[in-house]
Amino acid sequence: MSERMHWFSQFWRYAVVGLGSNALLFCLYVVLTSAGLAPIPAMSLMYALGVLQTFVFNRRWSFASRAAAPRAFARYVAAYAFGYAFNLAMLGLLHHYAGWPHQWVQGIAILLTAILLFLLQRHWVFRAEPASALPPTRES
Repeated sequence: MSERMHWFSQFWRYAVVGLGSNALLFCLYVVLTSAGLAPIPAMSLMYALGVLQTFVFNRRWSFASRAAAPRAFARYVAAYAFGYAFNLAMLGLLHHYAGWPHQWVQGIAILLTAILLFLLQRHWVFRAEPASALPPTRES
């Protein structure tokens, strides 16, 4: 498979995982904020749930990574911590300071953060390791 097709295939699988996860989490975010929970705690809770639920799918299916799970998970959490800070900054600046409706800000933040996280996962978290750097398999 060409590198371009491989990239597109990864992006498509990542998008499927992300769209499913984020659709569910955004609905829960709206329910929580409608029930009286402030936007930032609601976003924080949904973000943490999203990190946990998508790691397995992204590692195994989206990126078909053979990286060691503990190392990949540590990088995954670091990438998502960066994404969280980005999301928090957008919500804080655009909702609290600029007065934009938090639902719109959060919706846009989800899309921008997803693109940022795809790039971090492809090039850092689950990047393809050279064959010499991979642990031996049982067949070896």
